[in-house]
Amino acid sequence: MWFLGMDVGTSGTRAVLVDEQGQIVSSASEEHAAFRTPHPGWAEQDPEDWWRAALIAIRGAIAAAPAPHQPIAGVGLTGQMHGAVLLDKNGTVLRPSLIWCDTRTQPQCDWLHDQIGYERLIELTCNPALPNFTLTKLLWVKEHEPEIFARTAHILCPKDYVRFRLTGAYAIDVQEASGTLLLDVTNRRWSAEVAAASGIPLSWLPEVYESPEVCATISAEAAGLTGLSAGTPVVAGAGDQGAGAVGMGILQPGSVSATIGTSGVVFAATAAPIKDPKGRLHTFCHAVPGRWHVMGVTQSAGLSFRWLKETFFAGENYDALTAAARRIAPGSEGLEWAPYLLGERTPHLDPIVRAAFTGISTTHTAAHFVRAVLEGVAYSLEDTFSLFAELGIPVSGIRLGGGGARGPLWRQIQAAVYGHVVEILTAEEGGAFGAALMAGVGAGAWSDLDSACAAGITVAETVPADPAWVSAYDSGYAQWRKLYPALATLR
Repeated sequence: MWFLGMDVGTSGTRAVLVDEQGQIVSSASEEHAAFRTPHPGWAEQDPEDWWRAALIAIRGAIAAAPAPHQPIAGVGLTGQMHGAVLLDKNGTVLRPSLIWCDTRTQPQCDWLHDQIGYERLIELTCNPALPNFTLTKLLWVKEHEPEIFARTAHILCPKDYVRFRLTGAYAIDVQEASGTLLLDVTNRRWSAEVAAASGIPLSWLPEVYESPEVCATISAEAAGLTGLSAGTPVVAGAGDQGAGAVGMGILQPGSVSATIGTSGVVFAATAAPIKDPKGRLHTFCHAVPGRWHVMGVTQSAGLSFRWLKETFFAGENYDALTAAARRIAPGSEGLEWAPYLLGERTPHLDPIVRAAFTGISTTHTAAHFVRAVLEGVAYSLEDTFSLFAELGIPVSGIRLGGGGARGPLWRQIQAAVYGHVVEILTAEEGGAFGAALMAGVGAGAWSDLDSACAAGITVAETVPADPAWVSAYDSGYAQWRKLYPALATLR
């Protein structure tokens, strides 16, 4: 048997086929149209484009699989979190989706904190209101597009819209639902109190499932479009962070991942919902039934490096840039980067603060700027580890993922900044792989996600923390932490 995992991301959709040994059989992807920004801070995508890309990716993965083809026994989905897809009673999309990086909704966040109370909202949902979360986007539509809001009958997140097109089912998993700000995370069910206070009918919300739980089957119409068999079970899946954690084996309390993609995420599995009373960390249900996770987010992690390259080093490749940066001593001779291109989430919850280089002198070269960016992103992720220590969240092992795990220099910088040995996996396949493992559990190939991960995940390399670098970065981090208070005054 094979299992299909699909990741409906921001820039594209990827589909992978995984076998019963947890090995990748084939994969394919299709890019999305660039998201629209009609005004500063806005970000919108057309859900129909996700569906178009999903069809191409599914057919491509099946076509790329070697003969003889095995039956696809289950499907799992993951994707970008927090997006708001509004549908009418017939399942027709009413407007473009406001996606995760849309930050227009600070007034709605303020309204929620005034209406429900900051502490009460954390008590109910384990999280404060942030512009990224789905509920704030719904409230923006309610205020600014009342005619759309009045026609709404169903609300879905991006990957759940693709599942709706595959199956006709309105469903969501507990991990994804945690990022809507409408879920009672502690009890893994919708919060009637938050929904009522916000004017969101519970009837609009999809049924909630555990991530490996079968929630629907492939429809006859979708079977004809994709090459999947009608009636194939589809599991609930998880948002990109939850599925990515499964794909990296971050399941047991104490296991932690630090992933650098466009954003950066430090993710820790926990045995219980650990709430930060100040709301600096996100506390969500895990994709593993009966477990939770906490995570901190740096808005512009890999984005910082991409911005630097495209703005100042167009035509050069990342390997050449990091090779030059390797010759620079830890600390970049006093040059510092605050990676706040899109504001910041952890620990500052500040969508307005902006990025800066500081400490520039005539001795600094292009290589210094590259290294300072790599270090500044790692320092920003270290902010989350500092909160873990403050709240007593254990860290027994750290695995690196995303682009930050692929370059040797960034691996070494992270190990030293975190002061911990880090692990690199043999094949870090990301969220689509984790979604395929969930599909395998739902189909009965593995008894649970721990067994699935044991079959498919191996460690390729461990990177120790260089003691000299640790010392340099301990003092460097203490100095770097002064940047945010200074930048926050420049409003």
